Amino acid sequence: MTLSSLLLLLFAVFSSAAGQVMLKHGMKTAAATAAAAGGSLAARAATTPWVIVGLTVFAASAVAWMSTLARVPLSIAYPFNALGYLVVVLAAVGLLGERTSPWTWAGSLLVVAGLVTVFCGQRS
Repeated sequence: MTLSSLLLLLFAVFSSAAGQVMLKHGMKTAAATAAAAGGSLAARAATTPWVIVGLTVFAASAVAWMSTLARVPLSIAYPFNALGYLVVVLAAVGLLGERTSPWTWAGSLLVVAGLVTVFCGQRS
């Protein structure tokens, strides 16, 4: 895998994770607004800036992912989504104030260990 392919892959994974975190934050805001002021959750979501930006970032990640798939074997690219999982868990705790259990952290470490195994196996 070339450096440019790796960077594109990492951009796709990290922007996807960022988009998910933005969507979660936006939907939390939209749900609270809909509950307090009434109206449709879908309508509130469609006008919530974090939802709009999250969808835009997620769309950019999809384009980057498709470009990645044109360059990198799926058996190598797909395990990198594990990094996205770890980023989402870290952001959920650090940015969104969500609580996790030790089991979540243990599972996250196992997923990342699997990614390292795939990546190191590909390099040899």
